[in-house]
Amino acid sequence: MKNLVGTTIFIDSVGVRKGQPDAFTAVVLEEIGVDISAHRPKTFEELADESFDLVISLSPEAQHKAVEMTRSSDCQVEFWHTMDPSIVDGSRDMRLMAYRTIRDQLREKLSQRFDAGRAPVV
Repeated sequence: MKNLVGTTIFIDSVGVRKGQPDAFTAVVLEEIGVDISAHRPKTFEELADESFDLVISLSPEAQHKAVEMTRSSDCQVEFWHTMDPSIVDGSRDMRLMAYRTIRDQLREKLSQRFDAGRAPVV
């Protein structure tokens, strides 16, 4: 998302559980010129800011957390149900293909939702 809109929008990213960086994610993002080697995953509880205009969640568990977190604020929450590519079994190539599919789907949705960098309508 940061590569799509730059600094025109404040963006943060969290997960439901603390984890390690995913090597397959790093590989498929590097393919499109996105370096996440310095990225450190964090949870909802570790967010530095508490004021958001929009939260996009990608799993039912994240949706629940997002709704709870924004219950008392004027924040729009969108749920983009997304398959978890880490559950795909198979060869390295098969797993990378699953990650690429999700990467490309999310990239397209983000481009459409944010109209290639223009401020979102919330």
